[in-house]
Amino acid sequence: MVTSSLKKKKFTNKKIDFDKHLLFKHVFFKYALMEKTSGKQTLRGLALVNFYAADMKAAKKWYSELLGIEPYFERPGSEQPAYIEFRLGDYQHEFGIIDSKYAPKGAAAGPGGAVVYWHVDDVAATLEKVTAMGAKEYEPLTKRGEAGFITASVVDPFGNILGIMYNPHYLEILGSINR
Repeated sequence: MVTSSLKKKKFTNKKIDFDKHLLFKHVFFKYALMEKTSGKQTLRGLALVNFYAADMKAAKKWYSELLGIEPYFERPGSEQPAYIEFRLGDYQHEFGIIDSKYAPKGAAAGPGGAVVYWHVDDVAATLEKVTAMGAKEYEPLTKRGEAGFITASVVDPFGNILGIMYNPHYLEILGSINR
């Protein structure tokens, strides 16, 4: 993101010079300090991703194995949960699974809609792991241009599309706020 205070600046890297109109070369871009966005943007960040599952116990087991953690939140209880939630990754994004009997009327019966991509360090290894666990390939491993972006997606055993991605931009942002 180029904030209004940065719009007129030219950015320099040891290897190349480029301006805000050429940010597709962002692999070399050094981010300025993050600026507070409240009140400036409508969509400020990923808050929660929800999937649905008819078999909540199986979904809890499958995702706990994939993620290497147990849900931190379960309602009404761990014996027969209607909702479970995990906190994931560098920003502790919330990932919930809801009993499909609570899905909105008219919800798609199969995979469809938007695909949310979660950053992973190795797309091929993660794709191999989730398919070995019973997920079905939805989109094969795909290199997206020359900047290092790689995506794939699967349909989990509960009918949800799970996107996985290696995203250099994600790592740059993470690095810029962890300085």
